[in-house]
Parts: sequence; structure tokens; C-alpha cells
Amino acid sequence: MTSRATVHLITYSNELVNGEAIYVSSNSLPIKSTRFEPAGHSFHDVALKLRGYYEEENVPGDDENLPKDKENDYMQSSDSYSSKGKKKSGDKTAQQDHYALLGLGHLRYLATEEQIRKSYRETALRHHPDKQAALLLGEETEAAKQAKKDEIENHFKAIQEAYEVLMDPTRRRIYDSTDEFDDEIPTDCSPQDFFKVFGPAFMRNGRWSVSQPIPMLGDDNTPLKEVDAFYDFWFAFKSWREFPHEDEYDLEQAESRDHKRWMERQNAKLSEKARKEEHVRIRSLVDNAYKRDPRILRRKETLKAEKQKKKEAKFMAKKQQEEEAARIAEENRRKKEEEDRLAAVAASNQKKQKEKEKKLLRKERTRLRTVSTAVVSDNSLNISQDDVENLCMSLDMLQLQNLCDGMERREGDSQSQAELLKQAISSDHVEKDHATKNSQQNGSAKVKVNGSVSTSSFEKKEKEKPWGKEEIELLRKGIVKYPKGTSRRWEVISEYIGTGRSVEEILKATKTVLLQKPDNAKAFDSFLEKRKPTVTISSPLTTREEVVGTSSTVTPTPAQPDVVPVPPKPSQAAEKVEPVGSSSDPDAWSAVQETALVQALKTFPKETNQRWERVAAAVPGKTVNQCKKQFALLKEKFRNKKSNQSG
Repeated sequence: MTSRATVHLITYSNELVNGEAIYVSSNSLPIKSTRFEPAGHSFHDVALKLRGYYEEENVPGDDENLPKDKENDYMQSSDSYSSKGKKKSGDKTAQQDHYALLGLGHLRYLATEEQIRKSYRETALRHHPDKQAALLLGEETEAAKQAKKDEIENHFKAIQEAYEVLMDPTRRRIYDSTDEFDDEIPTDCSPQDFFKVFGPAFMRNGRWSVSQPIPMLGDDNTPLKEVDAFYDFWFAFKSWREFPHEDEYDLEQAESRDHKRWMERQNAKLSEKARKEEHVRIRSLVDNAYKRDPRILRRKETLKAEKQKKKEAKFMAKKQQEEEAARIAEENRRKKEEEDRLAAVAASNQKKQKEKEKKLLRKERTRLRTVSTAVVSDNSLNISQDDVENLCMSLDMLQLQNLCDGMERREGDSQSQAELLKQAISSDHVEKDHATKNSQQNGSAKVKVNGSVSTSSFEKKEKEKPWGKEEIELLRKGIVKYPKGTSRRWEVISEYIGTGRSVEEILKATKTVLLQKPDNAKAFDSFLEKRKPTVTISSPLTTREEVVGTSSTVTPTPAQPDVVPVPPKPSQAAEKVEPVGSSSDPDAWSAVQETALVQALKTFPKETNQRWERVAAAVPGKTVNQCKKQFALLKEKFRNKKSNQSG
């Protein structure tokens, strides 16, 4: 049944006649008659109100004018009920000292269950109301006796409540958590006072640790292993401390299981913030101590010094390694320079020696030609100048020197000199034939893996394919495309040509074929081959053809399809075609010659080597000077024509 805020007058009475109001209420609302007492939840609310655990909200209504003597009529038995409302931890006057009531104020949270039980028995016997009956006799009035009796009973009830709280582990943990405690954290101290300042702080906060006993801070001589174990314990510190809130719900007042769970969730939310603050407080204590611990500072300095020492050692090792590498590189450089210098000196000496030998060889050849002049002029033993030249080219310096010395000793006797030369020529032929035979035998003895016989180097030379124009052009382009420094240059050029030429053939061609000068006599032939054939259109009109100064009239022929004539060979064209008037005036130019000149100028640009020689070769019957002169005339005509058109 819920209480209602409004009141109704239900009957008339003497109070109404006298002008007094009559109030009707249920449960905890104030009533006029003293025989009604609150019950149920209203009873607990009134009891909590009387104990001072919370203040009832003032609801504006007609009961504000209720007299105070009416309000106290139903509060006479409220002191006998325990508190079951919300706790107010901030209200210090409402919380009694349970340890002091049982005589354990000197032990407090260190008191054991056996000590609490023993102290309760003694205190309960000493303060039992039956033991305190003699104190009532000392009071003179009944009111004083009743007040003294209530005081004795209340004190005994407080002792019972203290015993109940301290013997319940959960309630005792909550009570110990709200007991007086110094939460101050030391922040700074001198190095010599570190253990005096932080040691008591750790001991004081160690009471909240779940794991007991806690490790000690130690002193300046404590091993670092124990120091690390101490800080590991405090960095992973677990506290059992509770943080009751003033708005916390009392689980004993839960009406059902779901209501109790809801209360637990609400209480956990209220205490979570306080738990986080406690964790931050403990962590700040540990951090402050760790930053100022002289043992940790010494270890950090030692590690820093070792790290710096290793860094310096590593730097010095690297520096020495770089210096060693630089020294080795310098030695290698000097050694290479010395080798290059010696190689250059050796190459220079070898070059000088070769030049000296060539000079001596030329001298001996000249000497042999001079000595053999008389023999050649007399044509003794059919020795000609070619035979002497063959000897000069085939014999070495010592052989030439011996031969010349022998001929000089026989100076004046041309027959003896001729015999000596004939003997040298015969021996030279015998050596050549012997060398050729050996090479053929060695070449024929070479057998390939597949069983076929390989040809000799002589046969290879005989069977080498000549280089065509396309191959020569590809070789020139390949040399330009793959310059010096290209990896496997000549193999790449061989693949670029794509005709199966070997590297030896390509190297030989670069020294022979590419160095050959173009044949001016065949320039016009090549020009005619490259020139596009002219299309002749047959016409019924008569055409006139001039050949060697004679003219003939061509009879008209019926229309025929266009025929592209095959150009004649260059030799035939040179024989049959002759410029008109060449016999009478050598400076006269025919249309064919002018066309050939213009085409040759286009074919051979300014950058071409020996341009005018090639142009003259391309124009039949004209010299270089005539071509130059005709080119100047054509240029002058072109300029005059252009100036006339602009004017």
C-alpha cells in the first residue's frame, strides 16, 4: 500500500468543532493517534531517519504544520533496529569505532579473529545491562534512571554491532577501507633520505596488498636482484581496498534476486572511479621511488657508461677498419700505378725495339736491293727484281744481314752473287712449301665431334664468302649502334648482321672492307641502279630521238598500255647514250646530263667525301670543273628567276 500525499477529513469530531484538523494517514505518514506505528518499508525509512543515515526530503504539504510532540509519538522503539539504508561514508559522527568499543584500538586491522572473539567476551560481560544494574540505584529520579538504562542498553548494542561487523569478512573489509589512513605520497627527497622517506610510505600502503607479506624496500646495500623483485611486486600491485559510496545501495534491502544484482552493478559503477584513483596513487608512489632510488640510478649510470664504451669501441673498430681499407686501397692504387708505369715503360721499350728492328729491317732490305742491283741488271740466273723483293719480304733481319754480308764479300763477282741469291730464293721456296704442307696436314688431321673432317685454315681462307653490299651496310650500322665498351661487342654485331659471319671475319672486314675507298668509276652505275625507272607513256604523236648527232622520226603507233621499260646495263648505257653536240661544243649540256647532275647533287650531299668527283662520275661525259661550272649557272638562273617573280 503506497502512501498518499493528500489528506482527507473523514468525520466530524470535537476537534473540528474547536477548529483543529484531523489527519488520516497510512504506514509511515504522521497520524494523530499514538497507537499506530510504521510497518514494512516505512518502518525502515523511519529507523534510518532516526539513526541519521539520510535526510528525508521535505515534501510540501499539509503535514509541515504538524506539531513536534505529535512527530515523536511513534519514534520510541526505533533505536533497536539496525541500519539498512544507504551509507554515508562522509558522515564521521554516524560511524562508531568498532575496534575501540572492543578494546582493540592499538591493533585495529591487525587484530585476528581470536583476539576479536576474546575481547568481545570480556567487553560483553563487563558492559552487560544486568552487570550495570547497580548504576541505576545512583539515580534519584525515574527519568534519570530510564535515561541511564537506555544509555547502558545502547552501549551494549553498539558492542554487539561492532562484533558482528568485525567477524564478517566482507563488512570488516569495507570498514577497514574507510578507517583512518594517510594517503599522502612523497614526491621529492634528498638521496641520503630516500630510505627514510619512502620506506614508511611503502609499509603504510602495503596493508592494502592482497599478497602478504610484502617485500621490503631494503637499504643501500641490497642486491639489485631483490631491488628488481621489489619494484616488480609494486608495479603489479593488487589491492583489496574497498571504496564505499555515500549513495551506495544496501544489498540487504533487495526485494528480489534481480534487484540485488542491479544494486551490485550500481555499486560497482560508483566504486570504479575510486579504484582507478587508488591505482594511480599507488603507481605514482612506485614511479617516484623508482626515479629517485640511488641503487637504480647507479645501475642506469653503469649501463649508460657501458653502452657509451661499447659505442666508442664500435666507432673505433669501424674507424680502424676504414683506415685499414683506405690503406689497402692506397697500396693497391700505388701498386697499380707502379704496374702501369712499368707496363708503359715496357711497352715503350718494346715499341722502341720494334721500331729499331723495323728500321734495321728496312736498312737491310735497302742494303739487299743495293747489293743485288748488278745481278738484276745482268739478269744472271734469271733473277728478277720481283725475286729480290720476295726475299726482302720473306727473310728476317738476321737472314738479310747474313745474305748482304755474303754478297758484299763477293763484291765484283756477279756470278757468285747471283748463285748466292738463287740459293736463298730456293731455300725460301722450300721453307714455304714445307710450311704449307705442314699446315695442310695439321688441318686435315682435325676431326669434328660428329665425324666430319674440318677444313684447314688455308682452305677456309680460300672458301671465305665475299662481303655483299647489304652486309657491309649492316656492319657499318652495327659498329655505330654498338660502340666501344659494349659487352661482347663483336658477338652482338655478328648477331645483328644475321648472315652467320664469325667474329674473325668481322674483325678482318673492319680492317679491309670498311677501309676501302669507293670506286668513282662505278658511282654512276650504282646511281642508275638506285634510281627509280622512268615511266614512258606511248603517244600517237611523233617523238624525236637524238643519237650521236643524227635524228630519226618515229612513226605513230597505235595506243598501247603503259609499259615500264627495263633500264639497260650501265655499260650499255654508257656506250649507246652520248650527249648531243658533244663533238662540236664540249661545254654544251643536254637535258639528260642536267637531270643526271641534279639527281647526283641530291644523292651526294655536302657532307659526302669527294663529293664533286662522285658527282662528275655520275654525270656522263663531264669533268669535275664542268659540273661545278654548270652548278653555278643553275644556281644563278634559279636566283634570277626568283627575283623576277618577286619583282
